[in-house]
Amino acid sequence: MRRLLAVHAHPDDESSKGAATLARYAADGAQVTVVSCTGGESGSVLNERFEPLHRAARDMTGLRRVEMAQAQAALGIDHVWLGYVDSGLPEPGEPVRALSFATIPLEISGRPLVRLIRRLRPQVVVTYDETGGYPHPDHIRCHEVTMWAVEHSASGMPELGEPWEVQKVYFDRTMSGARLRALLGALETAAPQDERLPFVREWVARMGDRGETMTTRVDVAAHFEARDTALRAHASQVDPESRFFFWPNELLRQTWPTDDYELVRSRVPRAEGAAPEDDLFAGVEED
Repeated sequence: MRRLLAVHAHPDDESSKGAATLARYAADGAQVTVVSCTGGESGSVLNERFEPLHRAARDMTGLRRVEMAQAQAALGIDHVWLGYVDSGLPEPGEPVRALSFATIPLEISGRPLVRLIRRLRPQVVVTYDETGGYPHPDHIRCHEVTMWAVEHSASGMPELGEPWEVQKVYFDRTMSGARLRALLGALETAAPQDERLPFVREWVARMGDRGETMTTRVDVAAHFEARDTALRAHASQVDPESRFFFWPNELLRQTWPTDDYELVRSRVPRAEGAAPEDDLFAGVEED
């Protein structure tokens, strides 16, 4: 059986980064599990259209758990809370919240993930690169914890279960300069007078060549709607009019129908000069 583990910092990250990939593999029969390292409890309501503000003010932790359960159902995946407190995004010069995820030593915060990897035995793990995708302390720590746990799950610490060696680790590269340039070109052709074009051109300029180290492109054209449903489930965080829904799905299918990844750690032999992968499980040994 194929088993995929995606490690994310907060609830909603799984729906904004590679969600269609999760839905695709789950639909194909793989065991797909998302780990949320924190509960997102330090977050604010980011959707100006979110109406039950009293609920968020009273119990942000509970609200985000409900939203996560709805997103999980939309994607057809399993989900686990790692159990750490959201560090928040401090202003420059301000300290990170005490005893939050980003402040816990790796030797402590990585152990629950080692135990989980050994229990689930994923062949493939997906997470962020060393920048976290953006400079949130929990995203950076998510990368560090994941890489530490992948390394240490292979040996030692017998109290955490039988060792398990992950065969492949990928960084998410779904947002890249190449993707944005392609989508901009498609929008300019389809709607040359579109009022959004100046914003998109500025977006492309800011992105530059970022994220173009992808090695693997997974066709997810049939799963954009599941991704959208999962994103909308995080109603306190995701505005339905936001740039998450900027591109019509038909334009995406015609122009860039893939989620993209960079293979950064592999125990799978690969022929020199082989074509780019189209499957995260390419070459993986199943059991």
